[in-house]
Amino acid sequence: MSAGTTGSSTPGFAPWVRSTRRPVEGRTIVHIELTRSEKRNALTVDMLGALVSAVHAAACDDAVDAIVLSGLPGSCFCAGFDLRQCAADASILPKMLAGLSEAIRAMRRAPMPVVIAAHGKGGAIAGGCALLGGADMVVASSDLTLGYPVVRLGISPAVSAPFLVAGAGAGPARERMLDPNLTDAADAKRIGLVHEIVDDAPGGAAAGSRTIERALRLAAELGAKPRAGTRATKRLLNEIDGTSDAERIARGLQASLAIVGNPVERERLAAMWS
Repeated sequence: MSAGTTGSSTPGFAPWVRSTRRPVEGRTIVHIELTRSEKRNALTVDMLGALVSAVHAAACDDAVDAIVLSGLPGSCFCAGFDLRQCAADASILPKMLAGLSEAIRAMRRAPMPVVIAAHGKGGAIAGGCALLGGADMVVASSDLTLGYPVVRLGISPAVSAPFLVAGAGAGPARERMLDPNLTDAADAKRIGLVHEIVDDAPGGAAAGSRTIERALRLAAELGAKPRAGTRATKRLLNEIDGTSDAERIARGLQASLAIVGNPVERERLAAMWS
């Protein structure tokens, strides 16, 4: 069956997160989709909790060969946190940061391959860019732009540092996390954040569809390998790059949490909707 064939759906994790079991090239792929397209999949606390639940459910299912995370065709992957909610309620941002850290860890701990389809201009911003650190492989659309413009607001992306350093190395991670300007798919591939680029249709209802299709097929290819070897390799890689180190991950989260609510952050968040 084709990568686009829809299998059984598992609704109910939360609004805007949908998990569907898809047969792809003889393999069982769990396709987790962010469906808050009208808000560019801006993350909420509930969405992050639902993402963690969906990943855990797939990771505990022995019938699943691989996991794919994406947005919907015609939208983008993820534009980061819903900053309007953060501006309205100061208690929201710490919860989002904690949820983001747990979502990335859940993907890293999954015993099967995890592939992210990152698509769209502005398609992996801040928290969306951080999510890439949970994947074993990232397939990007050719029009993808990504980065951490939230540093202009006084928000620290340190929560993603352990994963970004593991994926791209300390030098590129430092550049991306300190520079608020966005970069493109080609540069992200050069530094190791992206592994494959798909020439996808820009704009329109089909935008991102080729990238998602390729991510599903890549997941099937990776999932076809003997499971024992894949699982042992993932465990060792996580130990080597430090992403299985709970203390190290907690330090990244605490560094972000330590400056939440600083005067610059509150002033600039409020100014965005004044």
